[in-house]
Amino acid sequence: MEKWIEKYRGINPGVILDRELKKKKLKQTAFARDIKLPAQTLNAIIKGKRKMTPEVAFKIDNALGLEESTMAILQAMYDTTLVKYKIGIINRPDISRLRRILFWDTDFDKIDWQRQKNAVIRRVWERGNEDEKKEIQRFYGIDSTYAVINEIKPNRPDPSFLRKKSS
Repeated sequence: MEKWIEKYRGINPGVILDRELKKKKLKQTAFARDIKLPAQTLNAIIKGKRKMTPEVAFKIDNALGLEESTMAILQAMYDTTLVKYKIGIINRPDISRLRRILFWDTDFDKIDWQRQKNAVIRRVWERGNEDEKKEIQRFYGIDSTYAVINEIKPNRPDPSFLRKKSS
C-alpha cells in the first residue's frame, strides 16, 4: 500500500476531510453547496456520525483535487478498523484494568493501542495508578515501557533489575 495512505489508516475520513477544508480555508456550508450535498450531511460525515458513500467520496475527491477514490479508500480502511474492534481482533491491553478517565480527551473505544503506544505509556505513567502501570508494562513489555519512560524522565534505572525482582 502507498505510504501516504498508511498514515491515515484507521482514522475517520471525516477528520481528514475537515483538515483539508481548513487547510484550503473552505467553509463547510459553501463546500457542501458546491458538491450539491446537504450541509447537514457533510457535517455529519465530518463529525463521524455518518459514513461517506462512494458517490459523496467521488464528489469530494473531485472538488478537493484529490486522486480518484482517495476518500472511498479511507472510508473502507476506517470501516475495516471498526470491524476489527467489534470482533476483538485488535490487540489491546486488559481494558478492565484501566480507568477510562485516564483518556478523557479521547474516545476510549477507538484507541489504536499499537499506533499510539508511546502516548498511552506516557499518559498511564503520568496519571495512572500502580495496577494500570503494571497492566501497560505487561502489555507492551518492560523494555518498551521503559524506553518511552526514559524519554519523559531520563536516567531511570535499567529495567533489567525489574526482571530479577518479578521472577
